[in-house]
Amino acid sequence: MKKFVVPAIIIIVAGALVACGVVLLSVLFPVDKTTVSYNGKLRIDGARILNQHDEEVQLTGISTQGIQWFGDIYNQTSIAEIKKEFGINTFRIAMYVRPEDGGFVANRALKDKVIELVDAAIALDMYAIIDWHVLNEYTPLTYQAEALEFFGEMSEKYGDTPNVIYEICNEPNGNEISWKDHIKPYAEKVVAKIREKAPDALVIVGTPRWSKDLAQVENDPLEGANIAYALHFYAGSENKTLRDKMDHFREKNLALFVSECGGTDDSGTGKLHEDNLKKWIDYLNDRKISWVYWGFSNKDEASAIVTPKYRPGVFDAEKGLADYLSENGQLLKRMLAKPED
Repeated sequence: MKKFVVPAIIIIVAGALVACGVVLLSVLFPVDKTTVSYNGKLRIDGARILNQHDEEVQLTGISTQGIQWFGDIYNQTSIAEIKKEFGINTFRIAMYVRPEDGGFVANRALKDKVIELVDAAIALDMYAIIDWHVLNEYTPLTYQAEALEFFGEMSEKYGDTPNVIYEICNEPNGNEISWKDHIKPYAEKVVAKIREKAPDALVIVGTPRWSKDLAQVENDPLEGANIAYALHFYAGSENKTLRDKMDHFREKNLALFVSECGGTDDSGTGKLHEDNLKKWIDYLNDRKISWVYWGFSNKDEASAIVTPKYRPGVFDAEKGLADYLSENGQLLKRMLAKPED
């Protein structure tokens, strides 16, 4: 039987046509590299966060205020609106814990709201940070049993879902609260509980003194993979000294995640500090450190990104949320603007 030989020129031409087709498709249907569909499950590599393609990624997002206070404005519609307005890919769900704050320990229905918002973020192809919002109780050990129960349920429900990130203690604080005696023992137990059902999930661990004291952590980090450490800042309260400490921390191959930051001082009130915030955002972007902004609420205070008249469903095809952005919302939009914008 005579063999049929395909001339090399035909193979070359065919290959070129295929390549042109791929290029044309990528132009007509560009890939959104900010989405979970593209990035998939995240993992820590030294001080970096990598996606499923082993590419370094930087998440940008917005945090709720306490969902027990502003839950009526948090739903899939409002998350879609702020995603469209700001171009973010991450939504942080701040669930306070302490009963005196109306938190989870006294209000177990908050778990249902967390699930609603996580599912909404998943539907919108976004990352969702489940934030166990330790604050006024100072040490995470106070409600460790409840945290183990909660994160056990959340990790069982979401398992290997690549969208879900677990932030296990927002801001441990107080002069008597240390990494060695309070935060690390808590974190070891809670991370182990999460790992039973979500072995590869990204976990963010709070650090002492309102997630600002890295010195206690850098020589005694947690064992195990895919752990990042929280660093929080507010532009009116922190400066270059803290950024230098962050560089030193990352030089030890430890990952930071700025899971909360803002343009005011750390009270959430007062004036906005745009120049200092710009220095911070430039710093984070230069190092590809992920950051989440505080905060999405319609409270009448400086840190709220929308005005008191905002309600879900007001997005305008031409103006977006222009009529509902506070001064802080407008500031955030400038910080997130791409060069081509």
